[in-house]
Amino acid sequence: MSWTESSHADAETLATRVAGQFEALVREALDSSGKAVLALAGGRTPFPIYRCLAEARLDWSRVSLVATDERWVPAGHPARNSREVRNAFGAAAGVHVLELVPAAVGPDADANAEQGETTMGAVSEPFDAVLLGIGADGHFASLFPGAAELAAGLDPASRRSALVVNPVPLPPEAPYPRVSLTLARLMRTKRLFLVATGDAKRAVLDQAQSQRNGPDLPVATLLRRATVPIEIHWSP
Repeated sequence: MSWTESSHADAETLATRVAGQFEALVREALDSSGKAVLALAGGRTPFPIYRCLAEARLDWSRVSLVATDERWVPAGHPARNSREVRNAFGAAAGVHVLELVPAAVGPDADANAEQGETTMGAVSEPFDAVLLGIGADGHFASLFPGAAELAAGLDPASRRSALVVNPVPLPPEAPYPRVSLTLARLMRTKRLFLVATGDAKRAVLDQAQSQRNGPDLPVATLLRRATVPIEIHWSP
């Protein structure tokens, strides 16, 4: 599948431009179907977009948000993506934030991770938009290179919406198992955005865009297997 790419002068401009596109697509969804559902990544690059978008004058009570992935930590934990999404959308009165992980988590993520499937089973398809970031190692959502669950998560024919991922090694800044939406579920969307900032992420994008053979970066697999056009936004 193809992609388009837009480069911006700086991260602030990127956030403003992408937020403007999201405002327009949410408004269109509300006008056409009465509701909107967005799947949103965590991370430093996306959150300024969300804070900007939250200022839009929309009927947020008809908008639902779900994180593309979640850390296996209890509700209220600083590492919980849904907590950070909720905080970023603090100005969006009435917005609904859905949970991929139970409020109280057990010690074994693999044995207690069905809430992701349950949550997604109640979400209408397709998403109105998905926004993804990328890691320096080429991961997106929580589909990490080297994880035993990576192949299942990247399977375009998968019937699963979400699965537990155990990154190897665990990222030191967030050393937790994850629940991630699968590539197959992320592809069931009307619009797909991929955002990145900085020279290191530029290098990852360049590698992913040119990769044809050999062990893939997960984001290279995303670019190759995407069933909707990917809208890439990058800034220094």
